[in-house]
Amino acid sequence: MKRKPIRSDLCIMRDHREISLWREIPSELWQDWRWQMRNRLRTCEELSQVINLTPSETAACKQARGTFAVGVTPYYALLMDPDDAQCPVRLQAVPVEQEGKPGAYDLHDPLHEDADSPTPFLTHRYPDRVLLLVTEMCATYCRHCTRRRLVGAKEGCITKDALERALDYIRATPAVRDVLLSGGDPLSLSDSRLDYILSRLREIPHVEVIRIGTRMPVTNPFRITSEFCEMLRKHHPVWVNTHFNHPVELTADAVAACGRLVDAGVPLGNQTVLLRGVNDCGNVQKSLVLALVKARIRPYYLYQCDLSEGLERFRTPISKGIEIIEHLRGHVSGYAVPTFVVDAPGGGGKIPVAPNYVLSQSPSKTVLRNYEGRIVSYPEPEWGDTHDPKTCRYCQEAAPQRGVAGLVQRGSPLIEPEIYPRPAGRSEMMTPDNTQRAVCHNGCPKERKQ
Repeated sequence: MKRKPIRSDLCIMRDHREISLWREIPSELWQDWRWQMRNRLRTCEELSQVINLTPSETAACKQARGTFAVGVTPYYALLMDPDDAQCPVRLQAVPVEQEGKPGAYDLHDPLHEDADSPTPFLTHRYPDRVLLLVTEMCATYCRHCTRRRLVGAKEGCITKDALERALDYIRATPAVRDVLLSGGDPLSLSDSRLDYILSRLREIPHVEVIRIGTRMPVTNPFRITSEFCEMLRKHHPVWVNTHFNHPVELTADAVAACGRLVDAGVPLGNQTVLLRGVNDCGNVQKSLVLALVKARIRPYYLYQCDLSEGLERFRTPISKGIEIIEHLRGHVSGYAVPTFVVDAPGGGGKIPVAPNYVLSQSPSKTVLRNYEGRIVSYPEPEWGDTHDPKTCRYCQEAAPQRGVAGLVQRGSPLIEPEIYPRPAGRSEMMTPDNTQRAVCHNGCPKERKQ
C-alpha cells in the first residue's frame, strides 16, 4: 500500500482512496464525523483491509468481542503503519494477545471511581470538583483505556434518570465549583444532547467551570465543527483537555480542529499517558510537546499508566517519567513541560512526581540544582515568612484545608487520613454503624468499613 505524506514534519497519512474499502467515498463524506462513527473498523476482516494483521492481533481481535470492544475510526486507521506492528498508533488501537493476560497487579477499578461514586456515573473525590461520565462510547477504543470496565459495552448516552440524579447531587453540594465531563467520549454525543447537559449544569449557581475530556481531535477531528464551537461559546467558561500521545497524531486535520476550538475561546490542555513502546522516549515527548504548543495546546499532564486490567504491557517504571521530565525541563519552555503524575491506586488522586531540584535546606539558605546540574545557594530573607493568616481576609474567609495543607495551616502534629468520605459533603453517605456505602456505576451498593 502506497503511503502519501500529508504533513511531513509531523505525520505520514495515507489517502483513503488508496484503500479498496473506501475508494468510492467522496471527501465531503469522509470528513463527516457521523460517517466516521458509523464506519468504525470493528472486526479482523475490516482491519485487515487497512493493515496487515499479525497472528497475535488477529487472535486478540476475535477475543475482544467478549471483553473490551475494538473500534477504530477510518481516519485514525489511516495513521497506522500497515506493516509495522510496533507503530505507535497501531499499538494504541489494535489489541494483541497479551492484553487478555492478567497482570500480577491488575485492578478492575484502580482509581476507585466506583467506590467514590455517590450516585451512578458521578465520582466525587476532590473537595471542589466532580467527574460526570455522560456516555460509554468513544470514536476509537484505546487499548490503554483506564475505564475499559465501563467503556464500549453500551454505546449510548447517560440515561435521563441517571443524569438527573447526578445533577441533584451537584445542586445539593455547594462545594462543587468544577464539573468534568468524561466517559467514554462526551463528543460522541450530538450537539443538541451536549447543549442540554451543559445548559443544565449552567443552571446551578455554584458551578463555575465546566471541563470536557475528549480524544475526538485525535481520532475523529471532523467532530469539531463550526456549529459545535458556536454551541460551546454559549456556556463559557468551558475548558477542553485533549489526549495526544504521539507527535504523529498531530495531523493537519487534528491541528485545524484544535484551532477551531481555540478560536472559539476554549482553552486547550493535553493529557498524555506514558506508554511503553509508544512514547517512552524523551525525544518523542519533546517532539510531542513542541508540536502541541505550536498548535496552541498546553501540555497539562503526563500520566503514569494505570493498573487497569490488560494494561501491563503498556506500563513503564515511574523512573521513566522522571527521566522524561528531566529531558524537558530547561530544554523547552516552561509552559511546554507537563506535570508528571501518578494517579494513585485506591483513589489516592493525582500525585505529582518530578526530579528533585532541592538538594538541601537550612533556615538561612536553600541549595538548589538546575537542569544543567549547576548547584546554587539561594539566601532566605532574614525575616522569614511574615504572612499572618489571622489578618488575611482570604485566609479568614476560606474553608479549612484538608490533607497536608491543613496540617501546615493548623500546625497539628498529626494527620489521620480519612479513607472515606474524601470530599466535604459526603457525610450523609455514612450509615449509623459507621459503614461507608458507595455506589458503583451499575447502581450496586458496596460497603467499606471506616
